[in-house]
Formats: sequence, structure tokens, C-alpha cells
Amino acid sequence: MFDLDFGNRIQALQATFTDIVAVQGLDRLESEIGELEEQAAAPGLWDDPEAAQKITSRLSHHKSRVSKLRGVESRIGDLEVLIELAKELEDEPTAEEATQELAALEDVISQLEVQTMLSGEYDDRPAVVTIRSGAGGDDATDFAEMLLRMYLRWAEHHGYPTKLLDTSYAEGAGIKSATFEVDAPYAFGTLSVEAGTHRLARISPFGSADKRHTSFAGVEVIPLLEEATEVEIPETDIRVDVYRSSGPGGQSVNTTDSAVRLTHIPTGIVVSMQNEKSQIQNRAAAMRVLQTRLLLVQREEEAAKKKELAGSITASWGDQIRSYFLYGQQLVKDLRTGHESSQPDAVFDGALDGFIAAGIRWRSLNKG
Repeated sequence: MFDLDFGNRIQALQATFTDIVAVQGLDRLESEIGELEEQAAAPGLWDDPEAAQKITSRLSHHKSRVSKLRGVESRIGDLEVLIELAKELEDEPTAEEATQELAALEDVISQLEVQTMLSGEYDDRPAVVTIRSGAGGDDATDFAEMLLRMYLRWAEHHGYPTKLLDTSYAEGAGIKSATFEVDAPYAFGTLSVEAGTHRLARISPFGSADKRHTSFAGVEVIPLLEEATEVEIPETDIRVDVYRSSGPGGQSVNTTDSAVRLTHIPTGIVVSMQNEKSQIQNRAAAMRVLQTRLLLVQREEEAAKKKELAGSITASWGDQIRSYFLYGQQLVKDLRTGHESSQPDAVFDGALDGFIAAGIRWRSLNKG
């Protein structure tokens, strides 16, 4: 007989999934999808592009969440059938398949369970992530580019759409900064635990001496809010600078002044965009992010709230949240949660789920 006594694990899986469905409101989501589909099919929907965008975006997000939940529900049912078949046939390959699928489902449901802890005001929103190089010269700008690739790969693994909004290349290696959008449900709540200073320790590939080098990069995460478009910004409060988009090494990649930098004079907030094709598109994208940041500022009652939402990142010693060691011991360690990985190559290729889940659990336990 095969040892496929998974009764307790299946029961625990089903109980956890039932709780997740209740918390996420699956029936409510499906009902709202019906209403949104009616609105999306209405004649003249795109007469108001801004309203149409809100409807189609919300519809897409709802469908994504429902599809994931229904998919897991179906896999649980299929797993039970697979286990019974393996027992009946006493077939080793089928038994192995059932064992692997059970482990995979436990992992998926664990991630969904963590998502139920995302109950903040903005947690269900898409995210805008900005990475800035800090202290460390060429190693820091190279590290910033490594982090950019890491987050884009993480999003790719999950099938989350991303859009690179702005990239400022360094004269030497890597990037000075980059801003990108992750357009997925709960992207902000999920990625917000990544906000802070990241530290890299390695033998520098840019120096002649065979010595360990430490560099830093800062990660800022803000929610992208629909209602931010309601923020009115007087033209007199904005300074607009236009310039040519640049590529690696500062080379020009555009023969026209299509890149846009907006400076909000009263607050000093600066937003740059260069990855759209035209100046008009770059200005619209920059304004959207600026409005979001200003809305957050308006809603913050104290400085601590601002730090929680957008982060106050110095990208230097003292406030780092995670260290990446690429010499001697190969290790990535989160300094808040203690979560670590001995496979930094996998982490830089987007294997972040363990760190993110640990961060969300840590934050949930340390609220207040």
C-alpha cells in the first residue's frame, strides 16, 4: 500500500482556503464583476477616457483575483481525485504527482493567507516603485540595477504587468534611479514591506584591490490611487523641465525633448518620466504619480504616517532592512524578520516570496 494518508493536510488546506475565500469576499467580487462588465459594455464608455480606465482597470483586477481563487479551488478538488486514483491503482508515478501537487498547493495557499493580512487603506492598490542608488559609487549604481531586475523578475514570475516609467542611467555602471509601476491587485500592500535601504557586500568588480566593498540602494513604494486624479495642482505650483531621454552611459536615445521633469514648488517633490514616446504622454504619467504623492501628503496626519506609506529612505548605514552577501558566505538576510536565503542568485532572479511573506507577517505582528 502507498503511504498517501494526507487526510489531515487536505483538511487543513480546505479549512484555510475557506477562510481566505470568506475574507476576500469571493461572492461579492463575482457580483461586482457582473456590474462592471455591464458598465464596460455601455455605449459611449470611452467618451470619458478617465472613467473608462477606472472601470476597465477595476474589472481586470477583480477578474484576476477571482481567477486565482477559483483556480485554487479547482486544484484542491483535482488533488483529492488524484490521491484516490493513486491509492486505487497503487501507481507510484501518480502517487508522486499527488505528493508534489499537495506541497505546491500548500505553498500557494500560504501566500494567499498572507495576502489576507493586507488590510491597510491602500493595500489593494497597484504600486509605484522607485529604486535609487546610495553610497558606494559604481557598485551602488550597479546594485540599484540589480534590484530593478530583481523586482521586475518577481513580477514576471507572478504574471503581474509592469511598466517602466523612468530610468536615470549612471555615467559608469548601472542606474542612478528607476521608477516602475506594478499593475496588480494588492501590489502596494505586498511590495510595501520592501521599502527601505538595501545593502550589498561583495568583492567589487570595479576596483583593482581585492577587497570587500559595501554599497547601498533605497527602495520607495507608494500606492497608485484612482482618486489622486481629483487633486488639483495649480500650474503656478509646478515647474516643468523637458530634456532628451538618455540611455546607458548618458547617451541620448531620443532626438527630441520628450522626457519631462515636474517639480512641485511648495513641497519640493520631483517626478521624472522618460519612457513614453511623447512629451505629452510623459507629462501625463508624471502628473499621475505627482498627484498620488500629493494626495498621500494631504492625508497624512503626522510624519510617521508619511514614513509608513512612502518611506524615508537614506540609502546608507543605519536603516537597512536587508543585506546581500556575495563573498565568502553566499547569503541574503532580512534584518527585521531574520528570514534568509543561501541562494542570492535565485533571490536576484526574483525569488522574493519568502522574504515578502515574512515581512508581511512581521508587520502584522508589530502593528501599533
